[in-house]
Amino acid sequence: MERRLKLARKLLNPTNSVLIISIDEREYLRLGLLLEQTFPEARIQMVSVAINPAAIARGSEFRRADEYYFFVMLGDAAPLPVPLASDWITTKGRTHRGEIRWDLLRRSAASSARSDRPGMFFPIFLNPDTRTIHSVGEAIDLATDRAAVAPPDGTIAVWPIRRNGTEGRWRLGPSSTREALTNGFVKVGAVKGENTPIYYLTVGEQRKIQDGIYTVTGRDTDGSVVTSTLDSDERRVIPSTQWRVASHDSTQYGSRMLMRFIPDRRFPFPKSLYAVEDALRFFLADKPDAVVIDFFAGSGTTAHAVMRLNHQDGGHRRSIMVTNNEVSATEETSLRRKGHRPGDPEWEALGICDFITKPRIEAAITGLTPSGETIRGEYQFTDPFPMSDGLEENVEFFTLTYEDPRVVGADMAFEAIAPLLWMRAGARGEPITSTTDTFALADTYGVLFAIDAAGAFAAAVDHAGELEVAFIVTDDEKQFQRVAALLPARVETVRLYESYLRTFEINTGKE
Repeated sequence: MERRLKLARKLLNPTNSVLIISIDEREYLRLGLLLEQTFPEARIQMVSVAINPAAIARGSEFRRADEYYFFVMLGDAAPLPVPLASDWITTKGRTHRGEIRWDLLRRSAASSARSDRPGMFFPIFLNPDTRTIHSVGEAIDLATDRAAVAPPDGTIAVWPIRRNGTEGRWRLGPSSTREALTNGFVKVGAVKGENTPIYYLTVGEQRKIQDGIYTVTGRDTDGSVVTSTLDSDERRVIPSTQWRVASHDSTQYGSRMLMRFIPDRRFPFPKSLYAVEDALRFFLADKPDAVVIDFFAGSGTTAHAVMRLNHQDGGHRRSIMVTNNEVSATEETSLRRKGHRPGDPEWEALGICDFITKPRIEAAITGLTPSGETIRGEYQFTDPFPMSDGLEENVEFFTLTYEDPRVVGADMAFEAIAPLLWMRAGARGEPITSTTDTFALADTYGVLFAIDAAGAFAAAVDHAGELEVAFIVTDDEKQFQRVAALLPARVETVRLYESYLRTFEINTGKE
């Protein structure tokens, strides 16, 4: 795990990216320490996700019903408010009804005593007959008794008195309260004399008005703003760290859903598609072109979730899956008894990648099972539609191999690394799969095979407006620099084959 975390650190954008890891209760303590060690500058938060309403029995222990998601947030990365169903909101008094939220102006949390912030202990003069605020008084020092402050005629003084009768403080100072009052961001509650509650809009709620999420439709009799309400599909929320949501059931929307796509094939403990989709949505809702890499692809749930997100908002997010092709312990025993070994077709056909991951992704895209039957059922919750409709996505599968140096020396290396160049250039459009005598161009990249053709290559690159990367095949650094100088500044240049054999024939540019 540590090696993969260190690799992830190199791949993640330090200014805005997130690493999401799921773990059970047996390993989360070790993982948490490892994450803090590897990402000391990150904000790390752990969320508890209920994945099994029935709970899993464990001998002499509590029944297990949840797992944990670590969110390692780098730079500006932060969860976004997104539309959520009512079962997400569980905290008492915070049920989101699509209305702007008025908070109590009197501070009720820690450091809420008058002595903590004397400058925030002042009277608000209220006209009880009209339920309006007459004015905001000045703060008094700790030595002054509040009873010494006389309210204007026809008003009463409302002080920040806590429920236990002790003196508290407001959340704002006098000048900030007056400004909020002028803007309509202060509201009078039910009149209860000196105990009348006063409410206000926090900076976050004010920003929702500024951003157009809520529209001011008028003013109440106390001068506070009246705003529009949101329909259920417009309500955006950042949830708590306790996710107890029906759609995250790993049995119903993990194991059983997987069987719809690849019937008669089993995978142990697949995650709920919707749980992974939700975890990604909080960070990708405003990133339609994001790249998501899954180090432990397993059954391919993450890639499936990314495709679902693209379907919901027309995004072009890309998912890179990394998995091995191991077989289960039971299958390994059976295969070895039959005389098979890793690498044999019979062995590889039952590996996780070939038997589970690839068929699942192909089925999700085509809407057909591996046997060609139409997938039954519909996606639920966010963006419901028939699974048989498939998804408008493209997928390529590659197998990493060890290359023999003799193969490279026999002019066969380019075909072996061609997919890597295509992925290095963004994995878009058609790949360049074979060498030429001069150069080749694809949608987003080009390869110069012969240095003698550098001039024509540079001209072709200049006319290819969307080309982003140029691979130059040469072992000579000076040749590489001369060719790079001919190319437009917008094009990234990469030298081949610095990390491959220097004796590769096509990279010399000489007779």
